[in-house]
Amino acid sequence: MDSINKNTALEILMQDAEKIYKLINSQKEHLCFANCPAFEDVVDTQMYGFSREVEYAVKLGIISKEEGHKILSDLEASLNAMYTNYFDQSKNDSADKGV
Repeated sequence: MDSINKNTALEILMQDAEKIYKLINSQKEHLCFANCPAFEDVVDTQMYGFSREVEYAVKLGIISKEEGHKILSDLEASLNAMYTNYFDQSKNDSADKGV
């Protein structure tokens, strides 16, 4: 089996993280996840799979445990910010309508 260098492996890992960021950001822009019930399941599945990738990269010594934790924390913070923005917007819309 060919050996893979750490830079290539890290690049692949970061490309996978970028896919999740894009998924989250597309929902931020459209704020449609309330109308898309599968969004939470999709994001949970993506995050779980990615967390396994990160754990594997840590075990292989490609990234440190701290680096892996930071990557996952950044993704989770982005997701939390999206939900916060959505709920704040929903609250403001309800207040504007007098609901």
